[in-house]
Amino acid sequence: MFSRETSIGPRAPFAAIVGKELRDLAAGRAFWVMLVLLSLLVGASFDQTVSLYAEASRAAVQTPLLARGLSPFDGIVVPTFGALYLAATFLLPFVVIRMVGAEKANGALKLMLQMPYSQGAVIGAKLVASLVAWIAMVLVPLSALGAWALMGGHIAAGETANLLLGHLLYAVAITGIAMLCAAVSDNTSTAAILALAATIGFWVLDFAAAGQGGIMQTLAGLSLTQILRGFERGLLSTAPALAAVIASLGVVVIAAVWLHSGRALARKLALTAATVVCAGLAVIGVTVASAHIDMTEDRRNSFPPSETAGLRQLTAPLDVIVRLAPEDPRLVDFERGVLGKLRRTVRRMNVAIESESRTGLFAISDEHYGEIVLRYAGRETTTRSTGAGEVLPIIFELAGITPPNIPAAAPYPGYPLIAETTAPRIWFFAVLPLLIIAMWAISSRQLDEWRRWINIPKSKSPRGPS
Repeated sequence: MFSRETSIGPRAPFAAIVGKELRDLAAGRAFWVMLVLLSLLVGASFDQTVSLYAEASRAAVQTPLLARGLSPFDGIVVPTFGALYLAATFLLPFVVIRMVGAEKANGALKLMLQMPYSQGAVIGAKLVASLVAWIAMVLVPLSALGAWALMGGHIAAGETANLLLGHLLYAVAITGIAMLCAAVSDNTSTAAILALAATIGFWVLDFAAAGQGGIMQTLAGLSLTQILRGFERGLLSTAPALAAVIASLGVVVIAAVWLHSGRALARKLALTAATVVCAGLAVIGVTVASAHIDMTEDRRNSFPPSETAGLRQLTAPLDVIVRLAPEDPRLVDFERGVLGKLRRTVRRMNVAIESESRTGLFAISDEHYGEIVLRYAGRETTTRSTGAGEVLPIIFELAGITPPNIPAAAPYPGYPLIAETTAPRIWFFAVLPLLIIAMWAISSRQLDEWRRWINIPKSKSPRGPS
């Protein structure tokens, strides 16, 4: 009687299939073209941001107080990595789809699944290759940060690492979507259209939910761009990060289910539904208990330590009723300066936006428009101020709390810098693209030699006279 190992053969090493995926990645033109285009995008973005930052720095030289508003993270790092966001949205899906769709179209995937490799190993190897592709991509904007440092610019390690984490989670999610589109499509063209429709759909959702509340605002919170925006603000929130990881893994599992051509449609649908339910329950679980860490150097996402300690003492629910239109600039400022920080600090808090108008242009006749009602432990106060300096004392007065006297941190100094971008232009628009093209040529030549080495033609014996 044969054992399972002798009947189907031993499992092949995972490193072998990973190496095969990496060789296919290097052999494809899409990967190298993506890197060349990314170099041009990062170069244009970096050149523009450095120029704008230099103009603001000239004003700061004349007025030193303006220097406190000059943050290299907001002015240089985030805009530069915006090019990476565009490349991950519009270019990375084509590279991932080629990994799956090309093998699916020519039948190589069926042969691979018949070899001693499981579906998990096949899809895992492609995921590793996609991660390697993203690492190669991220080296391009990192070289821009290196150029900024050589110019004398300041880079904060914590907030920059947090931004890298956000872009990594975004790339993993885009990779999972691209794999799923390639798995359910018959050809790569259809898969590309589906992937672009999904990524652009997040933009449409954000646009439709702008200035809206209720269900639309909740759905907008599921958008990948919204999750990345939190990292761009220097905020590390565990709930969105873990939710993105769970959702991405769920999409990859569903892609593995649909890659199996010999599985019945009913079984694929059942496994897909089970994966969606499990991933949804896991996402709900991580969103219940969420922690927030302000990774910014100037702590702009948090209240001062003394006020934070005072707000931590609130035990009863804090109700905030805001009578402002969703698109009113005062509500935007109030959300960023007060409401968002309160949500991350107060344990029990309820916020309600009350307005009959979306823009507030036709709310002049409403005498209560613009009011902010604060309720705590049966006491209530109304104000029209949207600044933290006026709202927080009202909350402490309602709660009967005196904030502890904790020494405030030193004010953020700001980092003005007037720099030229001649050398970065040469790097991003000439040297780096030529270097990528050279690596492309070298890798193609090595792959051709490797193919000739493993396909040695059989020698033919010389024929004698007939």
